[in-house]
Amino acid sequence: MRFKGLALHTWTLDTTPLPDVLRVARRVGWDAVELRRIDFARAAERRQPPEAVLDLVRGSGLGVACVGVEHGWMFAEGAERQRLLAAFAESCRWAAALGCWTVMSPVDRGRGEDRRAIASIREVGDLSAAAGVRLALEFNSQAEQYNTLERAREVLARAGHPHCGLLMDAYHLQRSGGTPEMINGLAREEIVYVQYSDVPRTGLEPGKAVDRLPPGAGAVPFPEFFRALASKGYEGFLSYEGPNPAAWACDPETVAREALEATRALLATG
Repeated sequence: MRFKGLALHTWTLDTTPLPDVLRVARRVGWDAVELRRIDFARAAERRQPPEAVLDLVRGSGLGVACVGVEHGWMFAEGAERQRLLAAFAESCRWAAALGCWTVMSPVDRGRGEDRRAIASIREVGDLSAAAGVRLALEFNSQAEQYNTLERAREVLARAGHPHCGLLMDAYHLQRSGGTPEMINGLAREEIVYVQYSDVPRTGLEPGKAVDRLPPGAGAVPFPEFFRALASKGYEGFLSYEGPNPAAWACDPETVAREALEATRALLATG
């Protein structure tokens, strides 16, 4: 399988300071990291400007697979909408400054009008294009409206912006009742980015999504998932996003290493 590399999402080690996350990821053998907007916000709380975060990441020796934006822009109105759009553009500039050409956003929670979501996708698509990046929009299995692959695909198709496409997340695909076979019905250009983690076989709670596991430890059929992506010609990063309080209580290097080893083992089966 020819993917660009394996990335460690910083949410996986949420209670570990970013400098330590970068050191752990590099030492263990991850190719890249996925950054969140909160990584920059936490630095700002320590009176560190965004440029300090950019320099820290550049100096880590790791690639950057994706940069997250602040969510909520799909249905926002008025001053809050303008703030979120400005934040979106800022995240796009940070990504470009790091040589990363993908930003991601989850869909909004709650409900709103499709026409507002479509107009918003077109607007953030223009912001993405201005920075030379693409938006990967993530359907959220625990959201009220755009909670399946089909619903996210439909709203993206209606928006029709070339700088916006799907974020395929193995966790949300499984929890929404989807299967890897659904990937076969997508066009290659629809898939902008991929995140993955496993879903517990039991004990799922509605609305809870910080119960994620390393691949192979739960219910997701990962060999089929990875093969379906490869068959569509996806050659981008695979980002392990495994937030779980149980993992946050463990040694971060152990968490990062076990997830990487599990991923490599499953990829080798393809």
